[in-house]
Amino acid sequence: MKNIKTQGFVLIDVDVVALNNAGKNTQSNNDNAIATKSIRKNGRSYVYVSGQAWRYWWREALQKNAGWNMSPITREGKIAFTNADPFKYPDDDVFGYMRAAKDALLDENGDPVKDGRGNIKMTNVTVTRVSPLKNSAIISAASVRPEENWSSMSRQEGDAVPYEKQEYSAVMKGMFSLDLSMVGTFSNYDRTGFKNLSIFLQEEAIKNGSEQIEDPYILDGKGNPKKLVRLEKEIREKRVIDTIQALKTISGGAMQTNNMGDVTPKFIILATTNTGNHPFSHVVGNKGQRDDEVVFNFDGLVEVLKDYKYTFDGSVFIGRRTGFMDDIASQLETLKTMSDIPTIKVLSVNEAIDQYCEQMKSQIE
Repeated sequence: MKNIKTQGFVLIDVDVVALNNAGKNTQSNNDNAIATKSIRKNGRSYVYVSGQAWRYWWREALQKNAGWNMSPITREGKIAFTNADPFKYPDDDVFGYMRAAKDALLDENGDPVKDGRGNIKMTNVTVTRVSPLKNSAIISAASVRPEENWSSMSRQEGDAVPYEKQEYSAVMKGMFSLDLSMVGTFSNYDRTGFKNLSIFLQEEAIKNGSEQIEDPYILDGKGNPKKLVRLEKEIREKRVIDTIQALKTISGGAMQTNNMGDVTPKFIILATTNTGNHPFSHVVGNKGQRDDEVVFNFDGLVEVLKDYKYTFDGSVFIGRRTGFMDDIASQLETLKTMSDIPTIKVLSVNEAIDQYCEQMKSQIE
């Protein structure tokens, strides 16, 4: 089983938005004041969208545009969990889950085991799965100071009702990693994050055509490879392609009624690597007296392409939307002629996604 991962880096370009709010603005004298999410680094402020919000947008795009049947959510008291069935529900597979539960302990005849008082003994059947899809927050590439927008509700009789919200314009960056070897592949080890399946689900999956393969990394007490349960290649391939293709149509964000913004990538890098290291985190930087100007770090991109050349599997795909960072177009073209880096494909954003998905088909076992 190959250890291969999709490494993705995106830039979005938004104007006058409030994509992810943080509740009441405690710095305002107005009771109806909402703050946007921001964080400080090196004494400067950066707006951001939480990683959880980005995943929510991603799920929505897969449900509405790719036709995914999403795992139902159950709430019991203060906890909530999905169905934890990655064979039936692709989002359980790609986004991971945790479901804590107990079931009757059965003997070799399938009958419940009872204690001395006649009570049925229970056994822990908690299942967890680490998400094959990991993503960062989406954060402004340069320092941003949100503007305070004062508005009012005044269509009713009497005094107007004032409210405030924070808005900003920014180029924002995000990165993600999708473990291609683990999508549609499940373990059943008694260890948190690795006990993906109940015995019932495992047996049902094998009956319905899933295969058992050897785990190349984990051995049992006798030194033999443990077994993984793997879905058919066609199903696994569709799930990973749907996940990447969803970036074309992803949408979301707070305040969309009055502050609609396009959160699809305007710049994207897609590559397959044989390590978990994400090499593209510093492709953009900032400069200026207030560090509020976004600049493309071309030298930094070339450096990681050279330094990690041995980790790339296949071509690296770079997509850019015309009208966004047009000044780097000629630099990106020079990457095609460099001999000491992987093969580079420079395309439009959607073409880069499509061609990367075609390459990915040949990489999935």
